[in-house]
Amino acid sequence: MELIDKIIKAISDVLYQPWCVPAILLLGGVILTFATKFVQVRMLGECFKVLMEKPKDKNSISSFGALMISTASRVGTGNIIGVATAICAGGAGAVFWMWVTAIIGSALAFTESSLAQIYKKKNPDGSSYGGPAFYMQQALKSRWLGVIFSALIILTYAVGFNMLASYNMQSTFEIFPFYNKAITPAVIGIVLAVLFGIIVIGGVKRLSKVTEVMVPFMGIGYVIVSVIVLIVNIEKIPEMFKLIFESAFDFKAIFGGFAGSCMMWGIKRGLYSNEAGMGSAPNAAATADVTHPAKQGLVQVLSVYIDTLLICTCTAFMCLSSGIGYNSDTSAAGFVQSALKVSLGDFGPIFIAVAMTFFAFTTLIGNYAYCEGCLKFILNREIKKTEILIFRIIATILVFIGAVASASTVWNLADMTQGLMVLVNVPVIVILMKPAIRCLNDYIKQRKEGKEPHFKSKDIGIKEELDFWN
Repeated sequence: MELIDKIIKAISDVLYQPWCVPAILLLGGVILTFATKFVQVRMLGECFKVLMEKPKDKNSISSFGALMISTASRVGTGNIIGVATAICAGGAGAVFWMWVTAIIGSALAFTESSLAQIYKKKNPDGSSYGGPAFYMQQALKSRWLGVIFSALIILTYAVGFNMLASYNMQSTFEIFPFYNKAITPAVIGIVLAVLFGIIVIGGVKRLSKVTEVMVPFMGIGYVIVSVIVLIVNIEKIPEMFKLIFESAFDFKAIFGGFAGSCMMWGIKRGLYSNEAGMGSAPNAAATADVTHPAKQGLVQVLSVYIDTLLICTCTAFMCLSSGIGYNSDTSAAGFVQSALKVSLGDFGPIFIAVAMTFFAFTTLIGNYAYCEGCLKFILNREIKKTEILIFRIIATILVFIGAVASASTVWNLADMTQGLMVLVNVPVIVILMKPAIRCLNDYIKQRKEGKEPHFKSKDIGIKEELDFWN
């Protein structure tokens, strides 16, 4: 196991050199930001407007439902432990670079989700499914690349991210007296795995129903508590902002050791948290029943903002306004727990443990929602009942394994697999950006004409037969 961990870490270290994943992610985001004329800024109001559209078919998933599935995956343990890890390892400036990653990356989110809607596939009951593998196959004419990407999604979400979510959740209980390193992780892992198994056996519709309730509930509660913490520590807020911006623009320190810099940690943990450009959320976006693909592109921009500019910022501000000291050896879970204990007393650690439980659970089911469609793509046929049951059981077992695994193994595996997804997906969506941009322009044109936008593929020059939009 130690050898495997070393290999994974070595690959991850290469991926996060400045010329690799960070360069591809930021360059791709900048290209699409300009290509879409800053869609993530100029159409922010429209993002909210399209959110409440109802599906035509009762068997289909609404825009809001698709947003909640993708946000369930995005908003999770990374918003607490991931942010704390970035601050401890890279400094307060990592927060600024997480914001940059989100704003630039939201153009990637718009493009990949619009493409997923354009090239989505139809289920026998009329509902839809899809994602990057399908636009790689149909638009790029590269099924083999879609197979590789589908395998990466399963490896990232069912294995890497779900094991990490399970580990992060149990680690927040370390501060409590009852925690026993030999027993508690296993007990928490069993409980989490059983609850996870019950939900995933119910299928994607049940996943949507659960996340539609849990995600808004936990998000609103988390924001309220963070506001209370800021009020308690109001005199420290100016110093907090000074620390963030001074650290963020300390370029001598950044380029003197990029691997451990605030920029690298901000990009790495920002990517882990909001997933923009990774090609995960398009799998949820493709399930939404909407009248125009651009609507899901806009909804997914909002999802990135909710994740990073709101929830991640809440964690960062709660930690940094507390005045608690930290360094690269500080436990991320301990840092968050101590920061809230200083601000809120004994309620703080209890709140974080409860929040992490909710965040981890919605992350687990949101992550898994992406995987079955990818397995279907790889097999290139309908999945048999016995096959899907085995797949779900394996995914459930991995949740338990994550709770008892070592921190270095689960973090390095998650970093490696998410980096590989970026290397495949971002170049593809830059190559395929023309249909997405034409789709956006068609949407804007119809809005200006006072119409409720309805999409037809021929209107943007797509001649091939699609499952939808003909």
